[in-house]
Amino acid sequence: MTQIKVDKEKCVGCGSCIELCPYKALRMREQKADYFLEACFLCGHCEAVCPVGAVQMATGLSALNLANVVESQSVKTLSSLETADLVSLMRSRRSCRRYKKENVSMSILEDLVKIGTTAPSGTNSQGWNFTILPTRDEVLVLGGRVAEYFKKLNRQAENVLLRTIIKYVGGDSLGRYYRNHYPSVSEALREWEDDGVDRLFHGAPATLLVTGKLSSSCPAEDALLATQNILLAAHSMGLGSCLIGFAVEAMRRDLAIMKKMEIPDGEQIYSVIALGIPAFEFKRPARRRAVLPRVLRFDREN
Repeated sequence: MTQIKVDKEKCVGCGSCIELCPYKALRMREQKADYFLEACFLCGHCEAVCPVGAVQMATGLSALNLANVVESQSVKTLSSLETADLVSLMRSRRSCRRYKKENVSMSILEDLVKIGTTAPSGTNSQGWNFTILPTRDEVLVLGGRVAEYFKKLNRQAENVLLRTIIKYVGGDSLGRYYRNHYPSVSEALREWEDDGVDRLFHGAPATLLVTGKLSSSCPAEDALLATQNILLAAHSMGLGSCLIGFAVEAMRRDLAIMKKMEIPDGEQIYSVIALGIPAFEFKRPARRRAVLPRVLRFDREN
């Protein structure tokens, strides 16, 4: 099936689609645009740039079909989007570590996944995938598996001989974990088992797992870009969110957790996002350390 269709009656021969196509999949024939390849990576630039709507993709959704957001098909340009509002949204999103017990509706969670897919991806592979844990019960199943992993890791870290052997054979990773994380993880595990305190997901009633297909050209970057979209969209909807790095680490190292979460072979976990209604409201935006960027200027003669 032809992936890109050109309506020759509508086409005015402006050449914009040809000039913009990164795949060189279009050419001019008889003063009309012509798609001549069997396939490209379907970035959709040709369809988006056509001034008369003569170019159409045969696949892909033209709208996200969100349940809780009224979508606009207009393109937001520099003249129609206030950068200050965007910066304010980014700065005001913080990691939430206290949630109300109210559930997040499945339709909102599904909307967040759809919004995540608007992120860019390497060669437009869109190789990400998403797993929704929609209730507190499912979150606790994952939390329990992560806790079991760190219990085993702590037992290994307590072993001085094992830490010494690993240091001389494969680096000081277990030693660094023992020095930097063992005390706090031990206390968190004790609170989890004895008091039912959740210092991993902070009581979040829902979680999104973002994975990437390892066959994609850059799965980690793709998944993390989609994650940022989800974080910002969740904040705009009044939801709190928090990235749970300890859960990502446990899932990567314990394939049994990946299997329990029904992550297919050939996919890697890149982010675990706790979601819920915040139990409080922040009054001020986040501070950030000042960054002095490196500026490179090369002598053109060299």
